[in-house]
Amino acid sequence: MDHFFRRRRRILQAIPSLLVASVCPACTSHAPDQLHSALLALDQFASETLNKSGIPGMAIAVVHNDRVVHLKGYGVREAGRRSTVDTDTIFQLASVSKPMAATVLAGLVGDGVIGWDDLITKHVPGFALADAAATRQVTLRDMFCHRSGLSEHAGDLLEDIGYDRDAILYRLRYLPLDKPLRAGFAYTNFGITQAAVAAARAAGQSWEDLAAQRLFRPAGMTSTSFRYQDFVASGNRARLHVAEDGTTYVAKYERNADAQSPAGGASASIADMARWLRIILNDGQLDGVRHVAATELAQTRQPQIETLPAALSPVGKNSYYGLGWTVDIDANGRVFNGHSGGFMLGAATNVTVCVEQRLGIVVLTNAWPVGVAEGIARTFMEWALDGTLSRDWMTLYREGFTAKLQAGLRGPGDYVQPLPEAEPVKDLQAYAGDYRNDYYGNASVVQNGNALTLTIGPDKAAYSLRHWNADDFLYEPYGENAVRIAKVSFGVANSGKAERLRVEYLDQNREGDFLRVPLPQS
Repeated sequence: MDHFFRRRRRILQAIPSLLVASVCPACTSHAPDQLHSALLALDQFASETLNKSGIPGMAIAVVHNDRVVHLKGYGVREAGRRSTVDTDTIFQLASVSKPMAATVLAGLVGDGVIGWDDLITKHVPGFALADAAATRQVTLRDMFCHRSGLSEHAGDLLEDIGYDRDAILYRLRYLPLDKPLRAGFAYTNFGITQAAVAAARAAGQSWEDLAAQRLFRPAGMTSTSFRYQDFVASGNRARLHVAEDGTTYVAKYERNADAQSPAGGASASIADMARWLRIILNDGQLDGVRHVAATELAQTRQPQIETLPAALSPVGKNSYYGLGWTVDIDANGRVFNGHSGGFMLGAATNVTVCVEQRLGIVVLTNAWPVGVAEGIARTFMEWALDGTLSRDWMTLYREGFTAKLQAGLRGPGDYVQPLPEAEPVKDLQAYAGDYRNDYYGNASVVQNGNALTLTIGPDKAAYSLRHWNADDFLYEPYGENAVRIAKVSFGVANSGKAERLRVEYLDQNREGDFLRVPLPQS
């Protein structure tokens, strides 16, 4: 059964192949007047979309033939405040961080510091996966194209419960591989993070310092960083927004993505993103200065692993993942590279490029993913390249993303209404005690009068449990991947004591069982 986490996160963080459908097979290039009309329509469309969607703010950059032909902010940085988005407003990029990280690594490959096929263990000798053979063979390339064998989003929930980057990368060894190395695609933020950390170690720097020194500073990307503290230090930053009632956006959460920084923790202004787009679309050069070797940059956009077979594609073409980029082919045979990013806590972003046409667009928004970034990007690219739309992309994405968003928040069970005939709870002492899971660490259940509290993770975050049915309880998790209500099930032995507990929210791949820690013998 397709797990609800996988359904939700895949649509948030990868451009599906239907993005590249087209109804104009004769149009393989665009005229200047057509591009000019597309840019005029884009500006109006962006303003109208902002008003209709209720999203507080966005910023858009378009680059063509090494020129920034559109650069503009729309709306406000924070709902309810007069804080206009401008071209220097800094947004969190979420998974658009991945192609940016790939650009950094391509620079290192061109420098001869690393090779895409370097073993992870060459640069991080203590690295391990659950499978010894995979540990010995997995490379930077494998990690950057999501074919390491790790399960979908491996490590993300460790981040949610408070583990830092080093702890998460270490604990991946306790997670059984979902498939053999290179046997298939499974999107993993911490796989890319591990590869980036390995590359940084080869360069003798931290990842954050390496990215700044190797790419951002030389390219004049003065507002771009892979450090969360740099983002929050800016007085011109876009807050994250969610719409709990479905319409009114509020700045409720913060999202520190330092643990998975190379995969989702970058932040930048749209002015800086335009400079990066120029590098991508001009074979690694910017203003006459080469920042990345052309061959290595091009390699990041080449297919590495299939993500969708042609039989399932709306245009009958295979879709692939490259090195930090998606790779899709439209009905005209044009190759599109891109990536979407999304924080459930309040951000949505998209980059889409057609390198052969030297055309690209970046859309940054400060609200959770409802398809606006993708809808704007796809609409503009069709206007610019084909002069017409094959479909109403904004409606298509809005409906699809909204349905997935609500399904993801709801989770696998409907726990809103109480059961009409719930089985009674046992004496609460039956559940109290300490529990252990190799992957997630320690958990404790404490009785306080007529209530139970679950504590879990390195920070011992506490969650109130309320009875649901028999030995099942409910709680409200917190974090980027959190559902509104999750279930905790206790396995009670004949002794009358619970021997294990299963946290449904953490049980993506049958790793959510915690075993009771026996009391020491007196």
